[in-house]
Amino acid sequence: MAQKGVQLDRETFSCSICLDLLKDPVTTTCGHSYCMKCIKTHWDGEDRKGIYSCPECRQTFTPRPVLLKNTMLAVVVDQVKKTGLQAAPADLCYAGAGDVACDVCTGRKLKAFKSCLTCLVSYCEQHLQRHYDVAQLSKHKLVEPSKKLQENICSQHDEVMKMFCRTDQKSICYLCSVDEHKGHDTVSAAAERTEKQKELEVSRLNIQQRIQDREKDVKLLQQEVQNINRSADKAVKDSEKMFTELIRLMQKRSSEVKQQVRSQQETEVSRVKEVGEKLQQEIRELKRKDAELKKLSNTEDHNQFLHSYPSLSALSESTSSIQIRPPEPTTRAEFLKYSCDITLDPNTAYTQLLLSEGNRKATCVSIHEAYPSHPDRFTRYSQVLSRESLTGRCYWEVKRRGAGVHVAASYKNISRGGIVGPGFGDNDKSWSLKCYNNKNTFRYNNIETPVSGPQSSRFGVYLDHRAGILSFYSVSETMTLLHRVQTTFTQPLYAGLLVGYRYGDTAEFCKLK
Repeated sequence: MAQKGVQLDRETFSCSICLDLLKDPVTTTCGHSYCMKCIKTHWDGEDRKGIYSCPECRQTFTPRPVLLKNTMLAVVVDQVKKTGLQAAPADLCYAGAGDVACDVCTGRKLKAFKSCLTCLVSYCEQHLQRHYDVAQLSKHKLVEPSKKLQENICSQHDEVMKMFCRTDQKSICYLCSVDEHKGHDTVSAAAERTEKQKELEVSRLNIQQRIQDREKDVKLLQQEVQNINRSADKAVKDSEKMFTELIRLMQKRSSEVKQQVRSQQETEVSRVKEVGEKLQQEIRELKRKDAELKKLSNTEDHNQFLHSYPSLSALSESTSSIQIRPPEPTTRAEFLKYSCDITLDPNTAYTQLLLSEGNRKATCVSIHEAYPSHPDRFTRYSQVLSRESLTGRCYWEVKRRGAGVHVAASYKNISRGGIVGPGFGDNDKSWSLKCYNNKNTFRYNNIETPVSGPQSSRFGVYLDHRAGILSFYSVSETMTLLHRVQTTFTQPLYAGLLVGYRYGDTAEFCKLK
């Protein structure tokens, strides 16, 4: 309790400018006391238009008051000094070389705690207290300490720049808007900050997306290096096996071939690593750019934000895109290079589906077939899956006849029965093109999307399992893309058919080889 009383005495008889005990105390007409030297120095620096203010309550005086030493207060302070408490508190944080100093402190200045964008003054924690205690000051905008407050002042009108001229792309004060910027497109600095903030967020999203894309490219390049190494090792092994079967005179040729393969390996790996290094450099630059934009995004000073935004918002051009895998086919001849032989699995067929043509064709019939019980059999919809699992690049075609069918691709563990969700496209384990009454729709995860395009009795399905591409085509004299899926496949796929709109409807996997 004694220590608390000592602290109260110190605060009561301390100058709010230098924060030390009063020296030659004087009292202003508003009732606040300061060291005579401190208040005179403060007013000397404030001498603008003959108006002077109290550093604590901001009451103004005109003309400059004549200050006289407060004799009674000087006697009291002298008594306080005799207690040995005249030294400044030991825990005060003085401003260093790189810190923002309090504008109110005189003598050795304390480190600023906040800067006021309304007063354009930086305050230490003690001098800032009035902004919390006085209602009018509590409405001021306080930000982290800044050395750039004067950049918010219009050099022509000596007013705070609270507006932005979009015509000239510069911060202005209110007088500028009715003077040399009259008729220009002007808005508040806060409104312009809001617009630029939206652009900044878009730029950050763009950068982050590009980072993700480049990181994926790097992984693909790493995979390509592995493939090159495996291919080179296989070539060396094959060449060794071949040349060991030849006579000794061919051993020289074996060495030459081996050297050629290793040389090609080195060239290809070097090429890929060079591209990878460029991508890594771009990733580092993009991350650095994102950090700068994040820092700018957190800036509370609108004018500083608008001043720095043009130089930071522009993005450099991306490196050339990299094609690790061959491009997707475009002609039927190109698709046929990936054709695969597909048959239907009788153990999955619904009992009202009749399989024929070597289990390539499914027909919807009215009488249930005598299929044996099997856990893989569909029990609710007239569906069937292929016997073959599909990975890598695959292409198959389906010929239909009748009211309609579903041409689908599905994981093996799709639901086989129950009340809800076993149909192709009714869950996240299958993708289905629905062809019904000359109208096509795509269905996935119980969401149906209309599909435009020509009607046809033959449909092509192209799968690039590694690239996550599943495309449905209408096949006639030309290949017409109906719908394309881009995703990540986590399991092998199986071709699927649903034939059940009308008895006699059929769907058949075509022989392409």
